[in-house]
Amino acid sequence: MKVVLSIKPEFAYKIFDGSKKFEFRKAIFKKNGVKTVVVYASSPVQKVIGEFEIGEIFNNDLETLWSLTKEHSGITEDFFYDYFSEKEKGFAIQVKNKKKYKEPKCLRADFNLHPPQSFAYLK
Repeated sequence: MKVVLSIKPEFAYKIFDGSKKFEFRKAIFKKNGVKTVVVYASSPVQKVIGEFEIGEIFNNDLETLWSLTKEHSGITEDFFYDYFSEKEKGFAIQVKNKKKYKEPKCLRADFNLHPPQSFAYLK
């Protein structure tokens, strides 16, 4: 099973250039069997630019989560703590076997989806 994640373009592109090996989330999908993330680069790009396999999913207190992921977070420590400012724990999805599409895809035409607020399941 796959999920589509809306990711800000600056971070989406960092996933595919290899400088961001973790995608951080306040909440995560509940269904079991999700193996792949389809990356929707949000506004102003508004295209599906690639996908990656999920490695490990970390769910830790913020200090531990930052310690485990900071080397390949693709973000600053300040941004990390600002993002999780109202949370005690967070999620980090490890990026594995990323594949950037040669041609970006349209979420509506190619996947029959509207841009998800956070994520959407694909069949």
